[in-house]
Amino acid sequence: MPALGLLLLSMMGYTQQMQQVATVGGAHSAQLLSRADWGARMPKQVEYFNGPAPYVIIHHTYIPAACYSTPDCMRSMREIQDFHQVDRGWNDIGYSFGIGGDGMIYTGRGFNVVGAHAPKYNDKSVGIVLIGDWRTELPPPKMLQAAKDFIAFGVAQGYIDPAYKLLGHRQVRDTECPGEKLYQEISTWPNFTRLNTTETPHVDKKV
Repeated sequence: MPALGLLLLSMMGYTQQMQQVATVGGAHSAQLLSRADWGARMPKQVEYFNGPAPYVIIHHTYIPAACYSTPDCMRSMREIQDFHQVDRGWNDIGYSFGIGGDGMIYTGRGFNVVGAHAPKYNDKSVGIVLIGDWRTELPPPKMLQAAKDFIAFGVAQGYIDPAYKLLGHRQVRDTECPGEKLYQEISTWPNFTRLNTTETPHVDKKV
């Protein structure tokens, strides 16, 4: 794993100060925004699991559509939380983290918090959603780079097992998520793992 240049204040404290997640040399960088930064409501309940997480699961939102400015991506995170917490009655936004087309990383439930994004894996994974519909097109390069850097960051900080298994959502339930183009992309990333489950999408699957 490449070394990372990191400026981290308090990952689990959800401070309002932006946190830097950067590769060596600063060739790529992404900032981690707290829940307060994007205007999240308080969770109804928080359940923790012991880390490090052995799985990283990649999602797309389908709806809301891709966002490319930080104000728009903050709005998208609030819309996702509304759908999950209000419409579906969940404790909170389902994902651990979100990534916008602005290249920013948005704290959802956070590390070591039981999620609501992948049945049977919610208490042993980090669920990362790339905001947008990635069935027929790829996310922008800075969005993909932010995801890679953030996974490496999680490993470096001890939140993700160095031998983690990277999965697409479709591998653990019957869905098109994270979209065909994004799924093809992550299948080339380090630690991607093929499971003998629902690997092949069908046109009638959920998105």
